[in-house]
Amino acid sequence: MLLLTPERIRTLQRKLYIKAKQEPAYRFYALYDKLYQADILHYAWRLVKANKGSPGVDGMSFEAIESGIGVGYYLELLSRELQDKTYQANPVRRVMIPKADGSLRPLGIPTIRDRVVQMALKLVIEPIFEADFCEHSYGFRPQKSAHQAIDAIADGMWQGQTQVIDADLSKYFDSIPHSKLLATVAERIADGAVLALIKQWLKAPVIGESENGKTACVGGGKSNRRGTPQGGVISPLLSNLYLHLLDRIWQRHELARKLQAKLIRYADDFVVMCRKDVVAPLATIRSILEKLELNLNESKTKIVDANKEEFYFLGFALKVKVSSKGKRYAHVNPKEQAVEKVKNRINEITARNQAWRPIKEVVRDLNQVLCGWSGYFHYRNSSLALSKVKRHAEERLRIHLRKRHKVRTWKESMLRFPRRVLYEEYGLYKVPIVAGWKTAHALM
Repeated sequence: MLLLTPERIRTLQRKLYIKAKQEPAYRFYALYDKLYQADILHYAWRLVKANKGSPGVDGMSFEAIESGIGVGYYLELLSRELQDKTYQANPVRRVMIPKADGSLRPLGIPTIRDRVVQMALKLVIEPIFEADFCEHSYGFRPQKSAHQAIDAIADGMWQGQTQVIDADLSKYFDSIPHSKLLATVAERIADGAVLALIKQWLKAPVIGESENGKTACVGGGKSNRRGTPQGGVISPLLSNLYLHLLDRIWQRHELARKLQAKLIRYADDFVVMCRKDVVAPLATIRSILEKLELNLNESKTKIVDANKEEFYFLGFALKVKVSSKGKRYAHVNPKEQAVEKVKNRINEITARNQAWRPIKEVVRDLNQVLCGWSGYFHYRNSSLALSKVKRHAEERLRIHLRKRHKVRTWKESMLRFPRRVLYEEYGLYKVPIVAGWKTAHALM
């Protein structure tokens, strides 16, 4: 559910943005007192709760807070801590999330208390940095999206920038140097209390499982000099802000014109679209990252000729193709791994061992997956992939119903559960199968 920003908070954000936009060198010095205002904390709570998420190291859940001391009193106590400057960040709980390649990605989960304060700070400082961010940065920004980044890449391909540096940063979130990050924040924020808060979150101990399987401190702490845990509310903004230094250098030195190359960044994922020469742009990127104390993952960073092969960005596969009329265009569709991932999830929901669940719950979970996946991938040249997912969902639900109702043959199940019944009687979400290919070809 989309939460509307209260008018008073929106007015504050607008004023901060306009001030930052009009005065690029201005440093904001009176921000901390905004954090413990009741309306900001209450709205921050609502946003954090809407994001859901697991409890932190204290085990405290949203339900426990609501049924215990109550949200109002909980936020009142938090406001007092902030006002008295007795607030101390809790350790971060680490969980390991499986990645597509079989490896594990560490995810840091702050306590709800810390997430609320981080969200309150984000509400206040994000408009300031938003005024500075460059046009070619698309990740974790208001009014920006992954689809806009894909459009920018497609536009570059259409203009002949088909030599692509598909970059991958090596352990970016673990590599951000605290001193340089805080210095970057301080370019715009002179409020020492705000800087101290951010430093607390950067230095928070990370609690997880040690090698012997016991709970222990596995990172962070006061001696830690690098990294911001993935999972914190404030982390995307801070990580975006640090890579803004790359954007800023690229823009101020007019490297797009000098190198005939286009930088497109979504958080820590970025590509550089080149006309011919990729050597100079790649060397420039390496040089800038070295100054930022960051490194490219050489095994995953690739140079791709988009005229001949696909490259992948934000879940999409992109390549220059030729239409039936002989015109070149940027072909954009979900990459095969994205299709396989959603099909595997459909299989899990409709598996034989789920037959004990009420069919309404099974269809509800199925619809959530289908709606979310197609909402993102129903874009450009995705008709074929959408058709595959739609057909797979129909087949899997029919198989599930066949097992549930002990229907003997496939032919009988087709008669008893035709497509119309799946949608009209059981309420299966109908995946749209006509993608926006006309938009993709509009400039051809």
